[in-house]
Amino acid sequence: MEEKKKKVINTTITRNTADFNQMTENIYETVAVLTKRANQIAAEEKKELHSKIDDFKSNNDSVDEIFENREQVEIVRRYEQQPKPSLEATEEYLEGNIYYRNPAKEDQQKRRLEELEEQVIKEM
Repeated sequence: MEEKKKKVINTTITRNTADFNQMTENIYETVAVLTKRANQIAAEEKKELHSKIDDFKSNNDSVDEIFENREQVEIVRRYEQQPKPSLEATEEYLEGNIYYRNPAKEDQQKRRLEELEEQVIKEM
């Protein structure tokens, strides 16, 4: 995560809701997709943060503990200053970088195609 330069704005901005209907054609479905992606991003960041902080764990107390605590604080501050996962997910969606599929819709479209094929065959 840290190697990628994030160009996400760290504040909330007004968005056109019509932009969110492009992929799903349903604003509520889009919100569900964004929620799932934001949860994925948050889980990735949490895992990365914990792996970095685990490097500082030690079973014995030492004089270097104060220095280690400063490094831990710096790492945590950097993560706190990153854009929120929901903002990242929104930006990814608007850029078209989120893969999304709805199996229920796919099944429904498949059934419609089969019905149309049957009608064409009957008309012949």
